[in-house]
Amino acid sequence: MSPASLSALADVAGLLACPECRVGLEATDRALRCGRGHSFDIAKQGYVSLLTGASTKMTGDTAAMLDARAAFQGEGHFAPIADAVAAAVVGPAGDRGANLLEVGAGTGYYLATTLDAAPQARGIALDVAKPAARRCARTHPRAAAVLADAWRGLPVRDGALAGVLSVFAPRNPAEVARVLDADGRFVVAAPTARHLAELIDPLGMVTVDPDKDRRITEAMSGLFEVVDRVVVEYPMKLDRAAVAQVVGMGPSAHHAEQARDPRLAALPESMEVGASVTVSTYRPRR
Repeated sequence: MSPASLSALADVAGLLACPECRVGLEATDRALRCGRGHSFDIAKQGYVSLLTGASTKMTGDTAAMLDARAAFQGEGHFAPIADAVAAAVVGPAGDRGANLLEVGAGTGYYLATTLDAAPQARGIALDVAKPAARRCARTHPRAAAVLADAWRGLPVRDGALAGVLSVFAPRNPAEVARVLDADGRFVVAAPTARHLAELIDPLGMVTVDPDKDRRITEAMSGLFEVVDRVVVEYPMKLDRAAVAQVVGMGPSAHHAEQARDPRLAALPESMEVGASVTVSTYRPRR
């Protein structure tokens, strides 16, 4: 276990809440403990599991999906999306960078980009999948990795956070509203129906509901109000390897082994594929 991951968890321990009793946690040696005696060991890979009770029904991403996503993100194909998310979370003056959480963090790429834009901020990368928690534990020196199911409740104290990110991930609006402070921001990035459109028919990929933006807004309306909404659209030049990565890293990977799909070999060696994402910024209704 790296000293950086231990330090990151120690730094955010005061923001976390015991999933058993909701009492605050504190770091002691290689565990997080609450005042009522519940203890959660820090795994050797540098993350802490705050999953309790029966097994979660959420499956999360596999190691192979995360490998594909990390490779694709590492080439910078989604950098404009990450930059737009960071700008929305941190704000023009960098004044909302204190305590941040990414829900469904995956590789931790978007949280890491945001932390780079906010040098004084501390981050929590939360995911339900162990492969994601292991990867997030080494994604950024100021990002602490937590294994938890957001749908059971965020293991975070009330009003503890300045910003929450949800990028291509499920959301729990009621819990996000609870953990944000009065001036906090919830930034949601979701694909439009045009996202990766050039690949959908040739590869049989999962399509995006054209009504997705409206459904997200309706789900948030009782708890949040919209502050800003930006559409990030641009072309990406992808070779076959990158196409295989973008298919293998998303929901389509649950349906087929796309990397071996003969339809992939039928594509041009290099092609232009459009990225199209809505980045919406919300603040809690008080």
